[in-house]
Amino acid sequence: MKKAVCYTDIHYPVGNVDDKMFSSFTEHLGRCIYSGIYEPGHPLADEDGFRTDVMDLVKELKVPVIRYPGGNFVSCYDWHDGIGPKENRPKRMEYAWTSIETNEFGIDEFCRWARKVGVEPMIAVNLGTGSIKDAGDLVEYCNHPGGTYWSDLRIKNGSKEPYNIKYWCLGNEMEGAWQAGHLSAEDYAKKALEAAKIMKWVDPSISLIACGSSYDMLPSYLEWDRVMLKSLYDQVDYLSTHNYTLNPGQGVSNYLASWKQMDEHIKNSVKVLDYVQAQGKKKKEIKICLDEWNVWNFQDIKLDSLADLNGMTTFEITSAGKWEIAPPILQEKYSLLDAVVLGGLGISLLNNCDHVEIACLAQLINVIAPITTVKGGGSFRQATFYPFELLSRYGRGKAIRPAMETETFQSIYGEANLVQTAVIYDEKADEVHVFAINCDEKEDVELALQLQGFGDRKLVKHLAVYGDNLEEINTIEEPDRIVTREIDVTDAGKAVLPKASFNVLILK
Repeated sequence: MKKAVCYTDIHYPVGNVDDKMFSSFTEHLGRCIYSGIYEPGHPLADEDGFRTDVMDLVKELKVPVIRYPGGNFVSCYDWHDGIGPKENRPKRMEYAWTSIETNEFGIDEFCRWARKVGVEPMIAVNLGTGSIKDAGDLVEYCNHPGGTYWSDLRIKNGSKEPYNIKYWCLGNEMEGAWQAGHLSAEDYAKKALEAAKIMKWVDPSISLIACGSSYDMLPSYLEWDRVMLKSLYDQVDYLSTHNYTLNPGQGVSNYLASWKQMDEHIKNSVKVLDYVQAQGKKKKEIKICLDEWNVWNFQDIKLDSLADLNGMTTFEITSAGKWEIAPPILQEKYSLLDAVVLGGLGISLLNNCDHVEIACLAQLINVIAPITTVKGGGSFRQATFYPFELLSRYGRGKAIRPAMETETFQSIYGEANLVQTAVIYDEKADEVHVFAINCDEKEDVELALQLQGFGDRKLVKHLAVYGDNLEEINTIEEPDRIVTREIDVTDAGKAVLPKASFNVLILK
């Protein structure tokens, strides 16, 4: 059996993992909102039309923050359409996903749902087709106590208390040609700067997130960030970036090594932040908001690779026609392999927690999501639900830097560790949690744990996502083909990681 060793010392921390690392994202896209979050008349809908089965699953993931309402959707969205009596709300053509938006669900419904679920909203403003005044008005509507036009309208619409939304995204993927109102870095910086001024005039306590480079295959990658941050650095608190991992055509070994690509992507954003900070002699440190990340295999979009996004202005969807209401699009069927890869990506997030403060799994329900619903019927956990739940449950605390002694293999991302780990010290529980991905698709690997400075520790529990068939998926008929499984602990200082698996080792 192959062997690996994880060395770690409590005196060499990476940093504290912010709870917002385990956040998510909901967009007016496909069935994420309609028949996902909101389905009046469903047997399990509450008095507001919110599906209680979905709320229970979201609570199970312990998601602290949810980004809304987009995504590409937001760049053509007029938030005014989604407030007031529902019978007066207009139906609109939704250009980003060629759907019909009924506007039955808007900012008031989202904030009401968020309170019921116990999550904090992160709201994106439209800096594509929207105006800077629209952005300021939305902050007033959401956060001002009363006595002004927009705050009094919120009260009239049924929400006496302000929502006090702290986190605001200044647009979405504005460097992309597919974005309505696409802007150059210079023009985005000008518009975002003026929007930021107005929004902070309305509420100085808010935190703002600037659009950074979305994808590393775009010609503007990182240069966009450098140009934009020179103007916006003093006004914003976070730099947004996105990272999707896909499998088609690259092979299982390369896919399992995707944690390395995620790690490099984050470090590239750190480099440009460090450059702008140093060049401008800035004392303030800006954190990263990875507000879209996931595995996404484009099962119903005509793309051979993410590189095809360069110059693209339209997404061609194969699973639905144009101009439908809540069409069933981007409903990925996630496999065991996808789940293991997602766990590896989470390991890279934990190991970069000194720079990444917010990370939003995109998305939460039905659309490339860990939760899937049947319209009028039940719901189930996709395979990817389980590694994300493990990360959320055991990934909170102080990350300690690991050093690996392991075999390596060649991937399209360079030489990668066969076993990669992240180590979390949960001070409240006084437990050490070791996350490990075994990238060997054919053999188990024995992982020995060498922990220094933690006192006498013994391995007491081994949880894992693994199986014999990497192509296995969960379905509404068979929802438990892939679940988190417990492996018997036979040695207090080492564990056997199943082939192609994501693991959590708990030491007390």
